[in-house]
Amino acid sequence: MTLHHRRGDDSVDVMKFDLNRARRDTPSCETLLHLNNAGASLMPLPVYTAMNDYLALEQSVGGYEAAAQSSEPIENFYIAFAKLLNADPEEIGFIENATRAWNMAVSAIAFQPGDRVLIHDTEYSSNYLSLLRLQTDKGLEIDIVPSDPLGRIDVVAMESMITPQTKAVFLTHVPSHVGLVNPVEAVGEIARKHGLLYILDACQSVGQMRVDVKAIGCDVLCGTGRKFLRGPRGTGFLYVSRRVLEDLHPPFIDLQAAAWTSTHAYTLRSDAKRFECWERFMAGQIALGKAADYAMMIGLDEIEKRIGFLATLLRSQLQDIDGVDLFESGGQTSGIVAFSVAGMDAQDVVMRLRAQNINVSAARVEHA
Repeated sequence: MTLHHRRGDDSVDVMKFDLNRARRDTPSCETLLHLNNAGASLMPLPVYTAMNDYLALEQSVGGYEAAAQSSEPIENFYIAFAKLLNADPEEIGFIENATRAWNMAVSAIAFQPGDRVLIHDTEYSSNYLSLLRLQTDKGLEIDIVPSDPLGRIDVVAMESMITPQTKAVFLTHVPSHVGLVNPVEAVGEIARKHGLLYILDACQSVGQMRVDVKAIGCDVLCGTGRKFLRGPRGTGFLYVSRRVLEDLHPPFIDLQAAAWTSTHAYTLRSDAKRFECWERFMAGQIALGKAADYAMMIGLDEIEKRIGFLATLLRSQLQDIDGVDLFESGGQTSGIVAFSVAGMDAQDVVMRLRAQNINVSAARVEHA
């Protein structure tokens, strides 16, 4: 089971974090203890309002007409995420979820039979399933890097496993089932040194800590809107560096991704919108851009410090409960707090807490 705590001792000074505003923007926190932000967060009012206002406009004037009238907030998504990730707007794409974003980018890589990739055993299960498909379809070889004593990817072992056939490294920044944070910048240094593609799953990190794609050195990064960014479900984002953009050819394209230039020819877009679909959730795209703006308005450092304080408080209190065991690897930790309760199935604990208006998630082995 995974708990994600957001509330704590109001007397603690957490830099410039405006707790009163955060609670005003989240009305249900008056009656609900939502500790499930690594699953799906509660949208703050500015995000919820942006989405609903656009849907109301669609109902009022029509879908195409609403989009034509809303070019600025639609375009804001790319600008906001470029600022959030320290990227260029042309390197940002809106995708309906992180899994589709990851698959669109990874399936665009021109792997050849015998090519090898490096992963860590904290790789998200959906990502690993896709790599297994590439293993079957393209003859890809998958090498699993061991963990260091803290449970993170062992960067020394990783470098020793690189061969002339190694083409890419895949990593999950913050695993969904345990609170560790992988050393993404150290991995980036090794990837650049050896000329490897570096694909990072940042679903659980973007929104709860500062994520700088230039400092990390990743070529591809994907994430979702619904988790710590507090955006709506059915929204995701994709970053693709200019370094590799022209080399990645999406497996599926439409008139958003490419221009039909003649009867037997087309030209892919030169930006990350080559991974998008023309028909997409416009209200969600607007709301997700607003969620990025909202996070930056609060301040990513303030958010990270606040989450860190609450997670530490929660861990210390759980340790005092008989029968509760924490799943912690040590080192740098995130706002994800994983634990078990002796003699109880995780889903039973979820339901008992839900009956008390406390939201948590159960992390199953097959979903880790």
